[in-house]
Amino acid sequence: MQLIVTSPPYNLGKEYERKLQLRSYLAEQSEIIRECVRALSRRGSICWQVGNYVDDGAIIPLDTVLYPIFEKLGLRMRNRIVWHFEHGLHCSRRLSGRYETIIWFTKSDDYLFNLDPIRIPQKYPGKKYFKGPNAGKYSCNPLGKNPGDVWVIPNVKNNHVEKTEHPCQFPVELVERLVLSMTNEDDWVLDPFLGTGTSIVAAIRHNRRGAGAETLGKYVTMAEKRISDEITGTLRTRPMNKPVYDPKQAGNKLTEAPWSNKHAPLLWEPRG
Repeated sequence: MQLIVTSPPYNLGKEYERKLQLRSYLAEQSEIIRECVRALSRRGSICWQVGNYVDDGAIIPLDTVLYPIFEKLGLRMRNRIVWHFEHGLHCSRRLSGRYETIIWFTKSDDYLFNLDPIRIPQKYPGKKYFKGPNAGKYSCNPLGKNPGDVWVIPNVKNNHVEKTEHPCQFPVELVERLVLSMTNEDDWVLDPFLGTGTSIVAAIRHNRRGAGAETLGKYVTMAEKRISDEITGTLRTRPMNKPVYDPKQAGNKLTEAPWSNKHAPLLWEPRG
């Protein structure tokens, strides 16, 4: 497998998992991760997308307690990607969580990584060198810039075009970036906690091969349907790199903050 990408259960007692003591949960994860490392190609990557385990109101970031498992198996961490989203559960006794993480590991230093397919538009595309031997030439990559390790992508909630019955579904575009940058066409992508098939959808979309494992029959059925729809071109998903909020499309106008001067932050307000 060239890429193993997944979002495992967070040990929160959802319908697809048994809530365990943290030590037992980590032992179970360790066994699965060990098998994933065994199946991973020498130039391959593992991306484990996780959030927090909550124990009697106290949070434990799962990436921090899972890291030693990967390290012990000889893997090297390349990035801790922060996936930021705007919506989620509202907390009353702590700040509401609005991000999760993807921890990216490789098996060797000779790993596959293609930056160009995931570049995003430059903030200042017309910027040029003003002195030196390159004066007058563009100072930025014409293909776009590195997206960095903070990704702002909406999570799949009730009004999301990709929403199914699965309570913790992640968006296709999140996996697309990983597939495009860490695999080549015809490479294999594996998801050991497949859910509704998002990882295979992302793989097929970009001419990769996909495989996965799922224990709940109803999710297997959903995954098969979504994969079939992707193959026929009828699956509805949120496009990659679509702005999270487009004020023109939303029918809003830009106004000046009423309490400050012209240098104040700008607000959006509905027309009419």
